[in-house]
Amino acid sequence: MSENQELFETLPVPKALATLAVPTIISQLITMVYNLSDTYFIGKTNNPYQIAAASLAYVLVFVMTALSNLFGVGGGSLISRLLGSQKQEEAKGVCAFSFYGAIGIALLYALACYTFMDPLLRILGASDSTIGYAASYTIWVVVVGSIPSTLSMTMAHLLRSVGYARMASFGLGMGGILNILLDPLFMFVLLPAGQEVAGAGMATMLSNVISLCYFLLAFLRLRSHTVLALSPHRVPAGLKYTVPIFSVGFPSALSSLLACISNMTANHLASGYGDIPVAAMGLVKKINMLPMNVGMGLCQGMLPLVAYNYAAKNYKRMKSVVNCARFSGMGFAVLCIIAFELSSGGIVSLFIQEPETLALSTQFLRISSLATPFMISNFQMAYTLQAMGKGPQSLLLSSCRQGIIFIPLMFLMNLLFGLYGVVWAQFFADGLTLVISFVVYRRICRQFDT
Repeated sequence: MSENQELFETLPVPKALATLAVPTIISQLITMVYNLSDTYFIGKTNNPYQIAAASLAYVLVFVMTALSNLFGVGGGSLISRLLGSQKQEEAKGVCAFSFYGAIGIALLYALACYTFMDPLLRILGASDSTIGYAASYTIWVVVVGSIPSTLSMTMAHLLRSVGYARMASFGLGMGGILNILLDPLFMFVLLPAGQEVAGAGMATMLSNVISLCYFLLAFLRLRSHTVLALSPHRVPAGLKYTVPIFSVGFPSALSSLLACISNMTANHLASGYGDIPVAAMGLVKKINMLPMNVGMGLCQGMLPLVAYNYAAKNYKRMKSVVNCARFSGMGFAVLCIIAFELSSGGIVSLFIQEPETLALSTQFLRISSLATPFMISNFQMAYTLQAMGKGPQSLLLSSCRQGIIFIPLMFLMNLLFGLYGVVWAQFFADGLTLVISFVVYRRICRQFDT
């Protein structure tokens, strides 16, 4: 940890934030590109049923992100705070507990998806035309690939918690690049026509396995001079921190799970208007991963710095990190709105040429882009609270954005305004959540005002 102490304590804030955030953002963007690559290559079939199926199944894939946040964000935040308090041995126990906890919960999730796959996909909005495609993607990415995917993301969080953002980003980015390269091979060369969705799933699973191998080697190399311990013997020492880990990890996981539930709800409501709106909504959600992943990458890079300095009681530096991240996030949000409003048709046409889906996706993208500043602001306040270990407050914000406000609002706006009401619901939900977030955040941060 000594080699990274300057990063946490004395390096100028913009440079320290860039050191952790830029590699994280890059890996998030690569991850986004490889997720989009599935949609891009499947879109080359010009079959909206395959696109809709991949979009539906991706909700189950996204749950793995939630599971990795439970131990990755929860454990990583605590590790950074323990390091700020100079408690290295306790941090090693937390790392080991988080590692094996991620394996256990990923295994349980894979078994659950395999057992209840058909009803789950039907709940997500799968029709007779799409369920076969969705099941083939789910088998490979979720059932077979749950452990390597969840564990890779968890280990990346743990690496960032001790300052190794570049290494974390390389591991995730390598998996993303491999997936982009393997997609066309499996989809159009190795498997027969009609099996493109299954091929995309196989490529994703294999790339995650290779990524996991890299992370395991990285942890083994760093274990002698960091707190990144994987020995099962250290797990009992980490068990006593179960509540602090879950108090931060659960809100982060819940936020992702509620995002899945809200996507399920949106798909279910959109399916009432046909398969084309489901495909259009799925495309827009994939494109909106650009601002979401940049915002998340910025927050994930910010979190260790905030957590470390909060535990070290260096509140001035902590606030400087938060402010620097806020200004950076808002600047990027404005650029996203301009780009999506002016070029939405061209962006969507990269993924599909089918006229009806193209026209609908273009309109959806222009609407959804308006929520970008609200979304990034909500992310930053929630991650700051997670870094401080403020679990209940973070839980409230996580529940509001994608659950308490958003889901009921979708039903209400669908009833009042139809399909476009569902699309506009995210904008209003993020706006209302931002008001709540600001009130909660300011109440917590008053203690640091000088």
